[in-house]
Amino acid sequence: MLPPCHSVDRGRMPSNGKFGNRLLDALPADVRNALRPHLHVQRWHLRESVCEPGQRLTHAIFPTDASISIIAVMADGGAVEIGMVGREGMFPVGLLLGDDAPPQRAIAQAAGASLVIEIVELRRLLKKHPVFERLLLHYVQTMLNMAAQSVACNRLHPLEQRCARWLLMAHDRTRGDEICFTHDFVALMLGVRRAGVTVVAQTLQATGLIEYRRGRISIRNRKGLKTAACGCYSFNAADYARLLGADT
Repeated sequence: MLPPCHSVDRGRMPSNGKFGNRLLDALPADVRNALRPHLHVQRWHLRESVCEPGQRLTHAIFPTDASISIIAVMADGGAVEIGMVGREGMFPVGLLLGDDAPPQRAIAQAAGASLVIEIVELRRLLKKHPVFERLLLHYVQTMLNMAAQSVACNRLHPLEQRCARWLLMAHDRTRGDEICFTHDFVALMLGVRRAGVTVVAQTLQATGLIEYRRGRISIRNRKGLKTAACGCYSFNAADYARLLGADT
């Protein structure tokens, strides 16, 4: 379900052309037109809950300028980000495998809009349009591959490289070069102590790669940030292009 405070904005649905979500925009025009009447705009505030663990959803979410953090919550209250979804993807991918109640928490990492569609309608359209089903299943595979790569990354790569990779991923899913993150939030996403993130942020700022002030991080040198990141960022980007096409 969508939280009660969320009402869809039916008046702002794009009337023609593309949607602003890379998965939906990769579809043939006839499939996009079949989808259009069933898509509605949903807006999220910064850090707003999108889904709580075990919550049964009624809608699939295709972000356009919002981004979503998928967070695993441990029995002792510990938490860490295990996935990130922006305009390149959808949430939750489990519904494509029959699971409408993901066990993770999801929050709006960046405020903005998404396109939502009732899961019942989505599944009907997937059966009717096999090209749509194949596309989304390929996206599921990219998410599985990204999760596997993240396990290795978190075990083998130093915090500075991981932080640079995470900032690049967040930047990819944000319109503009400024993103709203505190050190505490980045530490939660990476599953590390705040002090470690503070040291890394100071290093990245001193080398001119980012600028940090009052809970906002501005990307100043994206090329340099890619050099500072581990190879997992490029691996994930290449894997997405391999499965979904470079133009997706």
